[in-house]
Amino acid sequence: MLNFQFRNPTKLLFGKNQIANLASEIASEEKILVLYGGGSIKKNGIYDQVTDALKNHQVLEFGGIPPNPEYSVLLKALELIKREKITFLLAVGGGSVIDGTKFLSAAAAYQGTDPWQIMQTKKVPDNTLPFGTVLTLPATGSEMNSRAVITREDTQEKLSIRVDALYPRFSILDPQVIQSIPQNQIANGLADSFTHVLEQYMTYPVAAYLQDRIAESILKTIIEIAPRVMSDPADYEAAANYMWCCTMALNDLIEKGVPTDWAIHMMGHELTALYHIDHARTLAILTKSHYEYNLESKKEKLAQYAARVWDIKKGSTEERAMQGIEQTECFFHSLGIKTRLSDYTPDYNGTAEKIEKTFLARGWEKIGENRTLTPGDVKQIVAMAY
Repeated sequence: MLNFQFRNPTKLLFGKNQIANLASEIASEEKILVLYGGGSIKKNGIYDQVTDALKNHQVLEFGGIPPNPEYSVLLKALELIKREKITFLLAVGGGSVIDGTKFLSAAAAYQGTDPWQIMQTKKVPDNTLPFGTVLTLPATGSEMNSRAVITREDTQEKLSIRVDALYPRFSILDPQVIQSIPQNQIANGLADSFTHVLEQYMTYPVAAYLQDRIAESILKTIIEIAPRVMSDPADYEAAANYMWCCTMALNDLIEKGVPTDWAIHMMGHELTALYHIDHARTLAILTKSHYEYNLESKKEKLAQYAARVWDIKKGSTEERAMQGIEQTECFFHSLGIKTRLSDYTPDYNGTAEKIEKTFLARGWEKIGENRTLTPGDVKQIVAMAY
């Protein structure tokens, strides 16, 4: 097992009707900006619950944060934050709203002329605005980590940041919200969280027995509850396990003491920037080709995954590894998620070359758990996913 440090300061309030406890988490003197997405929270009752819980606080709101939070939209929210002297941010939404709020937490204290430099330099001011979250769409784990991914349309960039200052103060997770989520978004959340685990697990063995078992248990639980939550989002037991899996998949726990990959995410972000494909679906597009291309370096963990998660115990290491890859793709298909780039756009020719050039321009010359994948390798992996 590798050396590690572990600290996660986010407080969770999990279970039914936890939004009612919101007021006790934010001091009465704070001036709050509630941030949300397209307005679905005003249709499913979550907005009313939040408003009622904060009826004795000073509250303003900013809606319209899109999926893959767009920089130009966030700048409008930033203007409001500065003009109204907001002191606390509350994200009410899924990963996009929470990621956007994390960026705004840093940007509100930024003293330069171009807040995009926060994403480019991966540095944030010391005096970030405090923020909390009310999770409405389980998927990204952003409610309990310090990561954020922001999109900039005018430059076709999608950049990530990870800084300790961007942990939420608290996050409220009520599984009852899942019953109002469209089925395609539930499928995205299942695929996203599944891949989050794979990116931290599917590398090479380092005798981190507990970490492996925790990762495998999350994967097995996602597989088990997926058909239930897809067919009946009002099934509270399934919904609760689904929501907790999404949080546990990326709250920093299972990455400790092990090597991590994240190449699939780095490539997938480029597909979203180019074609506006849902983030989770870009991961599904690239998973099979990434693991097949890197079979030699990943075959031991792939074979372990096949045995422990899919109960595939016959055959050579390579054969079991390949079966594990096939089962993963079948799982994505069971969610109704297509796994070829050509399923999403007719303009995929030349995509691999574009992404190779982007990686070269950013200096991303060595990625993956072994830091051996070059932009040339990335080009081949993306081309294999056509």
